[in-house]
Amino acid sequence: MKIDTLGVQAFVAIADQGSFRGAAERLNITQTAITQRLQKLEEYLGVPLIERTTRSMNLTETGRIFLPQARRLLAELSAALIEIRETGMAQRGDVSIACVPTVGVQYLPRVLRAYAARYPHNRIRILDHASSAVAQAVLHREVEFGIKIAGEHHPDLQTEPLVADSYVLVCHRDHPLARRRRIAWRALSDYPLILAGDISGNRALIDAALDGSGIELHSFYEVQRSSTALGLVAQRVGAAVVPALAIQKDAYPTVRAIELVEPAITRSLVLVTRKSASLSPAAQALYTMLANSRDGNVKEILNPAD
Repeated sequence: MKIDTLGVQAFVAIADQGSFRGAAERLNITQTAITQRLQKLEEYLGVPLIERTTRSMNLTETGRIFLPQARRLLAELSAALIEIRETGMAQRGDVSIACVPTVGVQYLPRVLRAYAARYPHNRIRILDHASSAVAQAVLHREVEFGIKIAGEHHPDLQTEPLVADSYVLVCHRDHPLARRRRIAWRALSDYPLILAGDISGNRALIDAALDGSGIELHSFYEVQRSSTALGLVAQRVGAAVVPALAIQKDAYPTVRAIELVEPAITRSLVLVTRKSASLSPAAQALYTMLANSRDGNVKEILNPAD
């Protein structure tokens, strides 16, 4: 059903002003326009709302009953529009995002703290998924935007670079490699490793980078989350290859992180949105803060000065 708000507005103005001329002046339109709007509303309703003669103008019984309802309708519409405008200007509202789990360890929290300080009333829902699931969540409108590993994606999605993240070896401080500052990937062949499973985008990226190099990694334990790998390392189960962003400062005092070289393998994290999407003001504010943080150094995030 199409609601004729202009006609309702004209009817209320005529009733309040007591004349078509007064209503036209109040709405800053011509008398002809005010008459046409009322006529259109009456034609739609199928009943007259105002009795008009050359000398007088009075509400019909239907018009008299409808007037308070019309006033309430316009007041509610005005209040709703004001609320939307003020919410947009204040960038208030709830936000849903998806991200790969390692982003939620160090990188995302720092941005969220700044966001919460600026927009303390906004609630944020975070879905931590594998990279492919992040893309699906954005595509299917489960979230407004996401953070995933760069790579091929659906043509209806678009990405924006966020941060580069290198892979490191993590091991217990009693491990034979714990005193090394850097180590070549080839040297890992002699040790049982904890590696990401096939569901993780990290495994595919590492396998592709090492393809053709002759380097063979021995996966004794397979996990889906880097947090699980770090827990196993802390209990001396083995050494693991994880993204640098997965390491939470001071969470595991007995765990050491060692730079992996020859080759140096990094992954690029990107912001992902639907091409046709128009983010809510609250989500746009968070997206902008994340985009503006993309020049941040991963080492600075892992070892903040404050």
